[in-house]
Amino acid sequence: MTQNFSWLHRGVAEIFPQPHVGDNDTESLEKRLLNSDRPLRIKLGIDPTGADIHFGHSIPVRKLRAFQDAGHTAVLIIGDFTARIGDPTGKSEVRRQLTEAQVAQNAQTYLDQVRPILDFDTPGRLEVRYNSEWLSRLDLGKTLELLSTMTVGQMLAKEGFAERYKQESPIFLHEFLYPLMQGYDSVAVEADVELGGTDQKFNIAVGRDLQRHFGLKPQFGLLLPILIGTDGVQKMSKSLGNYVGLGEHPSQKYQKFQGVPDNLLSQYFELLTDLPLDSLPENPRHAQEFLAWEIVCQYHGEQVANEAKEAAKSGGKEGTLPEFSLAAIPQFPAKLAFILGATGLCKSGGEGKRKIQEGGVRLDGNKITDIDTSFSEPSELNGKVLQVGKNKFVRLVAG
Repeated sequence: MTQNFSWLHRGVAEIFPQPHVGDNDTESLEKRLLNSDRPLRIKLGIDPTGADIHFGHSIPVRKLRAFQDAGHTAVLIIGDFTARIGDPTGKSEVRRQLTEAQVAQNAQTYLDQVRPILDFDTPGRLEVRYNSEWLSRLDLGKTLELLSTMTVGQMLAKEGFAERYKQESPIFLHEFLYPLMQGYDSVAVEADVELGGTDQKFNIAVGRDLQRHFGLKPQFGLLLPILIGTDGVQKMSKSLGNYVGLGEHPSQKYQKFQGVPDNLLSQYFELLTDLPLDSLPENPRHAQEFLAWEIVCQYHGEQVANEAKEAAKSGGKEGTLPEFSLAAIPQFPAKLAFILGATGLCKSGGEGKRKIQEGGVRLDGNKITDIDTSFSEPSELNGKVLQVGKNKFVRLVAG
C-alpha cells in the first residue's frame, strides 16, 4: 500500500536516520508509519523557561498536530524538571536556574497558548506529561548509569559547549546532564519519533542512544527549520524584537505578518500554514496580506481576521484598538498597576495588582507578573498594547 506522506515532509529540514541507497534492512520513518500495528508515539518537549511562545515555537507544535491528524499519539512533555537547568544549546554562558514556582506558572501559560494548535479533545490523541514525574525519582545509581553512556569528549563536541570550552567560559557539570535528561524523557515515554528544531539534533540523538541502552527501539528524529524573524535577518526572538507572539492581539499579529519581507513569504506559508504552496498570490503585497489574514483566521476565526484586515486598511497600525493618552498620567515614574486603573482596564490600581499577580496582564503580548513593574517615562510605553484578560485592550500613546 502506498500512502501520501506530503504532510510528513512539509517544512522538514531532516529526518534521521535515513536508509542508504540499496539498504533494504534499515527501516525508514515512512515504513514504520506504514507497518506499525499501533499509533506511533510522537514526542515534543517544551521547557517552560519563559512565559510566552512566539510563532517560531509553534512550528514543531504544528507538526505534532499533523501527526495527530494522521492518527498518531502526541506526547507533549512539559520540561518542568529540565527547565530548572535550562537547555545549554546555543548558549554562550550558563543559564539562570528557575524556581519551581516560576516553572509551574510558565508551564500553564505554554499550555494555554498551544491549545488552539493541538487536538486536546479526541481520546488517545494527546498525552501531556511532566518530566519531573520520572527525573525527580532518579537516584544516584541511575544518574551514574546515564552519565556512563557518554564521554566528556562527546559532550564537548556539542555545539555551544565546544565554543565555550575554547573561549574558557565556564561549563558547569549540571549542564552536561541536560542532554541526558532530555534523552531519558524518550526512554520514559517510549517515543517512536522526537520533534525538534535543527539545533536539537545532538539532544535527539542522545535519546536514540539511551533507548538502545535500555533495550528499546530507537526513535526517529524529525528536525524543523528555525524561523527567521520579521526583520528578515536573524532567527525569531523576543530579545531581538523581531517576533510575533501567539498571545498578541489579532490586529498586532496581522500588522506584523503583513510586513514580512518578500524573501521570507514562502517559508512562512510553508511552516505556519497548511495552504497549498502552488496556488499562492504572485504579487508580494497580496501574498503578505493573505499570509496575515490566514494566520489570524487560524487562531481567532474568519470574522476576527476580516476585522483585523479592515482595521489595517482604515486605521493603519492603530486599527480599531482604543487609545489611551499617557499624558493623563499625573507623573512618571508610574507603576503598571496604577496605569491599569487609569486606563480603565481595571477598576483601580488594587485590582491592577491582583490581575498582574494572576498572570492576566500583557504588554505587547508579553506577560507581566511583577506587581512592582514601573516605567520611567511615557516613551517606554508609546505605541504598545496593554491587555487584561482575553478581551480588554488599549494602545498607549505618548502626548
